[in-house]
Amino acid sequence: MTTSLDPQLSRLPSLTGMRFIAAFMVFACHACSMAYFHADVDAALLPYVFGSGWSGVEFFFILSGFVLTWSARDDDQLRRFWRRRFVKIYPNHLLTWAVAVVLALWAGEAVTTGRVLPSLFLVHTWFPDLTVITSINVPSWSLSCELLFYLSFPLLLRLVRKIRPNRLWLCAGVVAATIMILPLFADYLLPGTPTLPGQHMSLVQNWFLVSFPPVRVLDFTLGILMARIVQTGKWIRLPMSAAVLLLVVGCVFEVLLFPTVYGLTAPVVIPLALVIAAGATADVERKPSLVRGKVMVWLGEISFAMYLVHFLVLKYVHDALGADRTWDTPIAVLIIVGLLGLTIFISWLMYTFVERPSMRRWSRPRSAGPRPGSRTRPAEAAVRAD
Repeated sequence: MTTSLDPQLSRLPSLTGMRFIAAFMVFACHACSMAYFHADVDAALLPYVFGSGWSGVEFFFILSGFVLTWSARDDDQLRRFWRRRFVKIYPNHLLTWAVAVVLALWAGEAVTTGRVLPSLFLVHTWFPDLTVITSINVPSWSLSCELLFYLSFPLLLRLVRKIRPNRLWLCAGVVAATIMILPLFADYLLPGTPTLPGQHMSLVQNWFLVSFPPVRVLDFTLGILMARIVQTGKWIRLPMSAAVLLLVVGCVFEVLLFPTVYGLTAPVVIPLALVIAAGATADVERKPSLVRGKVMVWLGEISFAMYLVHFLVLKYVHDALGADRTWDTPIAVLIIVGLLGLTIFISWLMYTFVERPSMRRWSRPRSAGPRPGSRTRPAEAAVRAD
């Protein structure tokens, strides 16, 4: 969700810095939809914050495919790969899941086995049940998709590596076009009622396009293809500035198409893929980058923890202050900025005392030594895994 480079984080620092921007976009989406502002301000912000949230998650899904492909090793074993993936995501997930259960009980919310167990095992987005998908810790829905990504990655990478370099762009175009056409399929072939609050789409349509793991594998596959395009020298040398400009245009269309099925991720899928590839190319060629600084890289490293914890901070602090309370815009902004700082602090604690130690302890078998020619200890390399 989430979701650092494995194990070559330091080689593509720009992509790491971008991770924080994507996590912040999701934070802003939830912060502005949590009723800190008065109703009229919330209504005005809604098209913008929802678009930012979808774009942030779309970025993470494409990035996952890109960085795993970038760092894939021919001598890697399936069990070790899956072990690293599991150890990377599950300790933080288990901690936030347990905290969310405690907070839900404190807030007097219904905590039932049918609601909490699917999210514990990250299978809660396989069925269109809103009470299950959004149960306990809402952002964890994306981990259900990531789990399928990791399980399918070895096969997908093998298939993509068989594509001749001069056909990679064609294949990437076909995958991107499929992602952009799927809203049309959802609009005409899936039931459009009853609609979700504030949306011109049903739960089934939203679930199919946003949360259904087999559909989101397309975004992950696009990331794999973009990484292969860069690796095989087929990149079109698009400057980062041009890629960002295309992303801005895509975000404008995303806002204009809100709240229909066409305003989710379809308008930004191609620009985001181009931004990721351009960022990786800039790092390889040591070109200047605004997101490569130490602070941005550090924020990117803690972004997975930030993604998982931010909703709990926003929701339950609001409950503590008054579940039905709203504030004037300047005060609401100050509260949200303060909660951003608190979220970053908690994320740093999780990264330092949960994520990194877990990776050191369990990402590789104790009997496994350093890879031949490696100057990095296994534990240190594992810490960089996504």
